[in-house]
Amino acid sequence: MSGDKKKKITKTERLKQLQEEEEKRQKEEEEARLKREKEDLEKLEIKRIENEKWQQLEAKDLERRSEELEELYFLECCYPKAEKLKQDIRLLSQWKHYIQCDGSPDPSIPQEINTFISLWKEEINETFEEVVEKSKLVLNLIEKLKLILLETPSYDLQDKTIKQYQTSILELQELLHLKFNIATEILLRQASTLADLDSGNMEKIIKDEYVTLYVWANLKKNPRYRSVRFSETQIGFEIPRVLATSDIALRLLHTHYDHVTPLRPVPAPLNVKHTPIITEVVKEEEKSAVDPSTSKEVQEGSKQQENVSISADEEEVKVEEEGDVELQKSAVAEDLEATKYQMEMKLLSETVLAAQLLLVENAQEKPEYFEKNEVDLCQFTILGGVYHLDILELPPQCKPVKGWMIVEIPKGGLKKYIYPPETTEDLETENVFPPIEVMLQVQENVIFFEEPMVARWDLEGKHWRTDGISNISYNSEGRLVTFSLETFGPVTLIQDTHINMPYQSWELRPLQANEVLLTVTTVFTEIQIKIKENLCMLASVKLKDKEHCSTLQGKWMTPITFIIALKEVGLNIFPSGYSHFYVVINNKVPLVELNAYRQMALLSSSFAFGWSRWNLRCDSNKVIFKVTEHLTSEPIPHSSWVLLMFSGDRAQRLKISEYSEVYSEALKDETEFHSTLFHLVKDFSSEEAIEKIRSANCQFIDSVCQMLLSTRLLSYS
Repeated sequence: MSGDKKKKITKTERLKQLQEEEEKRQKEEEEARLKREKEDLEKLEIKRIENEKWQQLEAKDLERRSEELEELYFLECCYPKAEKLKQDIRLLSQWKHYIQCDGSPDPSIPQEINTFISLWKEEINETFEEVVEKSKLVLNLIEKLKLILLETPSYDLQDKTIKQYQTSILELQELLHLKFNIATEILLRQASTLADLDSGNMEKIIKDEYVTLYVWANLKKNPRYRSVRFSETQIGFEIPRVLATSDIALRLLHTHYDHVTPLRPVPAPLNVKHTPIITEVVKEEEKSAVDPSTSKEVQEGSKQQENVSISADEEEVKVEEEGDVELQKSAVAEDLEATKYQMEMKLLSETVLAAQLLLVENAQEKPEYFEKNEVDLCQFTILGGVYHLDILELPPQCKPVKGWMIVEIPKGGLKKYIYPPETTEDLETENVFPPIEVMLQVQENVIFFEEPMVARWDLEGKHWRTDGISNISYNSEGRLVTFSLETFGPVTLIQDTHINMPYQSWELRPLQANEVLLTVTTVFTEIQIKIKENLCMLASVKLKDKEHCSTLQGKWMTPITFIIALKEVGLNIFPSGYSHFYVVINNKVPLVELNAYRQMALLSSSFAFGWSRWNLRCDSNKVIFKVTEHLTSEPIPHSSWVLLMFSGDRAQRLKISEYSEVYSEALKDETEFHSTLFHLVKDFSSEEAIEKIRSANCQFIDSVCQMLLSTRLLSYS
C-alpha cells in the first residue's frame, strides 16, 4: 500500500524547484529582452538605411526636377498648338461658308440671320412638308450657334456675342414652332377632303428625320369612337365622351430635339487678356532691337544719297551698308515674330490650362429647386426629344363652290381647345373630364436602362414637372409608354443622368499611330470609344454583355459634338460640375487630377492605362492606376501591368500589385521616383515607345486629354 502512494515533496525540495523555475523564467525573459532589443536595433538600422536611401532619392529627384519639368513643358506645348489649330479651323470654316455661296446664312453674323428670319416670316401658305424641309436648314443653323458657344473657349467669347447668339437661337426656335402651327392649321382646313372612308375622320402621319406629325380630326363626332390609333402604329389616345362629340383635332408633334427647355447659361468668360501683353512686349522688343548705330548709318546713307559728287568707292560702301541694314531689319523682324509667337503660345498655354481646370472642379453649391415635383435637370436628362400634345379647335373646312375652294380663315390662327374647361358648374369634373390616356413610341436610337419617367412642361413656371401624370407603364419590347394626362401640352421622357456612374472600370490603350481605344464599363453597359487625331467615334456598345447596334457607330465627330451625341441617345458617361451631389465619387484634388490626365494623354500613343482598385484607398491628393507599354495589337497580358502612383508633382512605381492583399505606398525595389509620368516610364520603356510619344500629333493628344477630362475616370470610378 505504501509503495503505491506518491512520495511527498519536502519543503526544501519545493523551494529548490521554485528557485529553478524562477531562474528559468528570468533567463527566458532576458533572452526575449535581448532578442527584442536586437530586432529593434535591426528595425532601426533598416529604417535608417531606408531613410538614407529615401533622402538620396529625394536629393536626386530635386537635382533633376527642373530639367524634367522643362522637358515636360516642351512636351505639353502640344496643348496650345492644338488650341491654335482649333482657332484656325474656326476661321477657315467661316471662310469656307463665305466662298460656298449656297444661299444659307452665316448664323454668327447678325445681319445675315436677321435677314433670313425676316424673309421666312414673310413666306405664307407653306405646307407641312415644305416647313419640314425648311426646318432642316433652321436646325442646322441652331446647332451651329450652339456649337460655337460650346467649342469657342470662354476667353474668346464676349458677353455681347453670347447674348447675340442665344437671341438668334431663341428666335429661330420660336419661328420654327410657329411655322409648324401655321402649317398644321392649313392641313386641318383640308380635313374634310382627306377624311378616311371607313371612319369618316381625318388621320395624317408625316415622318421625317427630325420631326414626326400625327394628326387626327374629329369630323363625324361619333360618341362611340373614343379610341384613336394611328394606322400601323400603337400610338394614339383614349378620349372621353365630351371630346368624342366635339369639333376638335388631336395633334402629336414629336420633335426629336428639345426646343422647350430654356438654354443653359454659358460659363463666365475667363479673365485672361493676352493681346495687349503681346503687343506691349513686341513694342519693347522693337525699341531695344533697333541699334542706334544702325539708325545713324541709315541717316548717313540717306545724306550720301543726296550728294551728287560721290566717288565709285563711296558708292560701293554705300551699297554694302544698305545691304547690311536690310539684313539687320530682316533679322529684327524675324526675332520680333518669333518673340510674339512664343509669348502667344505661353499665354495660350496658361489660358488652356485654366479652362481645363474648370472641367475637373466641382461646384460648391447644389442648385436648389423650390417647387415640389419640379424636375432637377442636373439630376435627370431629357431623352428622345419632346412630344407636343395638343387638342385643337377644328378650323372651318374648305367648301367647293363652282370649281372654286372657299374657306373661312378666322383671325388668331390655330386655336387650342381648353380641356378641362377653366370653369365648370359640374361638381363631378373628374367624371366628366377625366384624364386622357396617351400612348407614345420611344425613339429607336435612344437607350433607357430603366423604365422611363414622364414629365410635362409647366408654361407658367418654365420648367418640367412630374405631377398631373398617372398610370405610367412601359412595354420595353414594343418601346411603348402609356400614361394618363390631366392637361395636354409638351411632355418628354427623362432618365437619371448618372445611371452609368460611378464606372466599374476603364482602360485606355493605343491602337495605331495617333489612335487609341477608350473602354468604360458601367453597371449596365460597356462603351468603347475610338479617338483619332481630332475626332472621336463610338466603336461599340454592349448591353447585358450583348452587342447593341447604335446609329452613332462608325461616325467620326469632334469631341464636343461626340459628347453631345452620346448624351442625346442616353449613353451619358460625362459628369458635370454638379454630379458629385448625386453620385458617390472618389474625389481627387482638381490640380492632381488635371495633371494626371494631361500627362496620360501625352503617353497614350505608346502606353496603355487602366483602372486600379487601390485608387480608392489612396488620399485625395494622389491617384493610382495601371500602366504598361503597348506597341502591338496583341491583347495585354495581366502580368505586364504595373502600378503607378502620382501626386501631380511626383510619380513612383508601387511595390504592391493589383492582386496584393494589403495596401501599401512603398516604392518598388530598384526604382526611383520622378517629377513627371513621362520620366518615370522612361526608366522601364523602350526607345521606340519614347520616340512615338515625342512624334505624336498634337491634336490627337489634345483630343485624348479632352475625353479624359470629360469622363473624369480617376474620380468617377
